[in-house]
Amino acid sequence: MAEKILVIDDEVLLLRVYEKKLRHEGFEVVTAQSSREGLEKAKSTKPHLILLDILMPSMDGFQVLERLKSDPKTKEIPVMFLTNLFKEEGNIQKGLEMGAVAYLEKARFRPSEVIQKIREVLGLTPKK
Repeated sequence: MAEKILVIDDEVLLLRVYEKKLRHEGFEVVTAQSSREGLEKAKSTKPHLILLDILMPSMDGFQVLERLKSDPKTKEIPVMFLTNLFKEEGNIQKGLEMGAVAYLEKARFRPSEVIQKIREVLGLTPKK
C-alpha cells in the first residue's frame, strides 16, 4: 500500500504541482486548501506525512502544527513545513522545536528534492 501524504497549502497551483509529482512517485495524495480543512483531513485520512505551508489565512501553519501535536489522533504524524516564510531564522528553530521534522523553503527546493526529503523522513528508498 502506498504512503499517504496530506498537502496543506492555500496556493492552488502549488497544491496541484505537488499532488501530480507525488502521485507520479507512487504516493497516495490528499490535499487541503485551508488550515481547517487540513486539520479535518489529518484526522479522517490518517496520512503518513503532512506537507504544511505556514502563510495561510485564518490559521497559520504554526497554529496548525500545534493543534496536530496536541491531538492524540494526529500527534505522531510527521509534519514537514514547506513555506516561503524564511526571512527570520527564528522561524526554522520554532518550527522544529514545535515538532516539525523538516523546514523547507519553497523557492529553494525543487519538488524532486522535497520528494527526496519525504522519502528520507518516511524511511523509504529512493525511487529509480
